Parts: sequence; C-alpha cells; structure tokens
Amino acid sequence: MTPKPIKKILVANRGEIATRIMRTCRDLGIPSVAVYSDPDRKALHVRYATEAYHIGPALAKDSYLNIDKIIDVAKRSGADAIHPGYGFLSENAEFAQAVLDAGLIFIGPKPFSMSAMGSKTRARQVMKQAGVPVVPGLQEAVRDEASALQYANEIGFPVMLKAAAGGGGKGMRKVDCAKDFSSAFLAARSEAQNSFSDSAIYIEKFLDKPRHIEVQIFADSYGHVVSFAERECSVQRRHQKLIEESPSVFVDEAMRQKMGEVARLAARTVDYVGAGTIEFLVDAHRNFYFMEMNTRLQVEHAVTEMITGLDLVEMQIKVAEGKSLEELGITSETISANGWAIEARICAEDPRQNFLPTPGLIRHFRQPTGPFVRTDTGVYAGTEVTADYDPMIAKVIAWGPNRLTAIRRLDRALSEVTVKGCTTNTMFLRQLLNFAKFVQGEYDTGMIEQYHQESPPWIEEEHKIVALLGAALSSFESEQRLQAKVNVNLNGNATGSMSKWQTAMLPEARF
Repeated sequence: MTPKPIKKILVANRGEIATRIMRTCRDLGIPSVAVYSDPDRKALHVRYATEAYHIGPALAKDSYLNIDKIIDVAKRSGADAIHPGYGFLSENAEFAQAVLDAGLIFIGPKPFSMSAMGSKTRARQVMKQAGVPVVPGLQEAVRDEASALQYANEIGFPVMLKAAAGGGGKGMRKVDCAKDFSSAFLAARSEAQNSFSDSAIYIEKFLDKPRHIEVQIFADSYGHVVSFAERECSVQRRHQKLIEESPSVFVDEAMRQKMGEVARLAARTVDYVGAGTIEFLVDAHRNFYFMEMNTRLQVEHAVTEMITGLDLVEMQIKVAEGKSLEELGITSETISANGWAIEARICAEDPRQNFLPTPGLIRHFRQPTGPFVRTDTGVYAGTEVTADYDPMIAKVIAWGPNRLTAIRRLDRALSEVTVKGCTTNTMFLRQLLNFAKFVQGEYDTGMIEQYHQESPPWIEEEHKIVALLGAALSSFESEQRLQAKVNVNLNGNATGSMSKWQTAMLPEARF
C-alpha cells in the first residue's frame, strides 16, 4: 500500500468528538470540514472547523445519518477523507463502503470488519470459532418471546437480553426470573427497533458481580496489531458508562497479558485496520469473556491517551494514509503506560429526577483548569443543549502518578465546573468518586445501585463532598500503607504478588 497524504478531512459527526478530531487536524495542519443540522448552526464544532456545511433538520436520519448528504458535502468541499467519530454512522459498514466507492478515504476499519463485528450474535460466532472465550448464550438472534424464554430457562436465570444490532446500552435488560421475562423482552425488543431499526434480541447468561473491562487495539494495513493497557468501565447507569479509568485495579499482570493476546487475536480474525476496542465481561474469579467489538474510537479513548502520551486520532489518520505502525514508532515494545487516568462524563440530566435530561441554553460554562487535567467538550456559553441528541456536555479527565492522586485531581477538577442554564450530574459524579467501594477499587457494574443503597442522602454542599472524599481516601491509604510494609522493599520494588500497576497505586510519599 502506497502512503497517500490526506489533504482535507470531513468529520461526519457533532459535539465533543467532532471538535476533538478537528483539534488533531489542526495539529497536523490538515483543514477540517464540519457538517451540521438546524439546531447545531452555532455549535462549537461548526465554529472550530475550517469550513462548515448545513445538511438538514434536527432529526438524525435526515442529517447526521444521511449518507448521501455527507458524501455530497465531502465532494463539494474537496475533502478527500471522512472521519466518522463515534455514534451515528461510525459503525455502519454501508457508510464505510459508500465512502470508498466515492473514491474517498474512510478513516476507520474495512467494511468487511465492521460487518463481521456489527452484529453481536455474528461477532460471538466469529470469536467463538477463533477460540476467543465468549459469555454463555445464544449464537443466533431471536424475535419471538416463546423461543427466547425457553432458552433462558435452559441456561438458567438471571439472564441478559441484548439488542443484536447495536450497543450503548440500548435494548438491554437484565431478567432475574421467568415471571419478569415477558415485559423485559417486549421492552428490549421495542427499544432495539427504535434505536437500530432491528428488533432482534439475543440472550446471555448474567455473570454475578461482573466488571466491564475493555482493551484498546490498533492495527495497520500491514498485519501489525498492538494492544494497550485495559480500561475499566464498570461505573454504569442503565448500561451507560459514567466513569472510566485506566488501568484497572482488578487486573494483574498475567491477566493483562492474556487479555491483550485475546484482543489482538480478535482483531486479526476480522482483518482489522485502525482503532478498535474489544470489550470483555469479567467475573469475580478473573475469568474474562468477549462481549463485543466496537469498530471505532471510544468515548473513553482519552484515558488511554493520558497514560500513553499517544494521540489515537493522529494514529487513525496516519494509518488511513497508508503508514505502518512501525513507521510511526509504535510497537508492543514501545507502548508504555505511565500513571493512572480517570474520566467522568458530565451530562445535562438531573440525578434527583431519575436522571431526566435537562435541555436548555447554557448561559455560563466554566471548565476546569490546572495541572494534569483535560476537558473534551462540544459546548460553550451560548450553546443550546437540545433533546435531539446525546445530553453529554463534556468529559473531564485527570491524570496522576497513582490512582489516589488521579481521584483527587478529578474531584478537584469537577469542583471547578460551573454550568448555568441546565442541571448537570456533576455533583453526583463527585459523590461516586468518594464512594468507599470506588476508592478501594472494589466495585462492579452494580456499583451505582449499591451506592444508592449505602450512601447518605443526596448531598449538594461542596464541603460535605470534600469531607467524604477525604475520609474515604484516608481510610484506604492507611490500609495501603500497612500492605506496603509487606509488599514493597526499601527500593520501592514490588515483591510478593503485587504487580507494577498495583504498586503504582501507592502514594508517592511511601518511597
């Protein structure tokens, strides 16, 4: 493959991911093209781009999901490449093929790879044949309730119902017993149809106290595949991630190596090119199972960038141009992870009202500043958060040499955030950060439900948040100091069963 420099990139998306891609375009000296719908005329990504084009009304199917309109804009603007971001058309094999058929560069995987991984049931079949461990469950999607219930009874409750055609927590329900199956099945099927135009559902065995851990992979067109340190994404509400971190406190070095091997195998199995994520469910005994592959950049890619110092979007662009990972100086030997990074998603929603969306005009927006803090956003004062799209306002990411420092810095950063015009979940995120189970790293995908059961009543006063966080951190540090006397020698080298990642959690003062 002969490398071909990209001259102009159309970003087929909106919000913070569009702006984030355009920032890398500026770093590389590549002009960017924005597309926008009616309510996004004054959006940040429109202002940030080199040029912008209107593509239709608010309804996504008439704008951001309209393949013909997007390719037409690419041709009119002179863009020779399209980056899909995440969401919308990012995992649509038909769109990727249409881009290639138009003679443009698609900054993403091959349509074949996207198609193979686009259906969860097909992905499970492919991975199982390749020897990748998968969660026990159906290999085929079902549409009728009777067949689904029969299978659920065979593998035993509880089970998970999942939309076969999509992700992001849509069309997903946990069912604890047979009497609840009918209503859950109908609800999951309806949501799947509305979200993905496909009502097919498949069934998995529900794992007790599962953790959601994923591995970032990257592949070029020459057969090279690398994997990065895992990301822990278990803090979820209704299967939507709220807080992500890298690395995971739960993963030891042996497990990390094995997960990386399996992730690279999964990528090679579908001849993958570009950035992708292999998502695993992990049980309490550290058994991990393939759940799905996201054939795109992840929302939480920033935590990987913070601990590696690499720009994943730049890597996407360079590989799409035809460069190899070796040319970019990126190999398994050169990828290293430094410290800890944690990300929190600030959304326009009200935790006190069952997280109802709170659209509105943002009258004032103060972003956090200070060392080792990054904010990715698609809004500014004067932007209207509408009910037409995802309510995420910003992602705030903090880095620290160890996990405790990263937690403190993220809490400090969130304390600096001010949004006037719509209610946000910022204070709720801070409460989750100071929840003892989170600080101790002893959490799973049910943490938020557990938080609601064990936490004090809703607290808004900042001094109470600070006091709770301080108490949780102080208690955990005391436990860590006691363990450190046994596990760390005078030179700061880990002994016994502690991995280098676990050692990195210990406060700097210990050494």
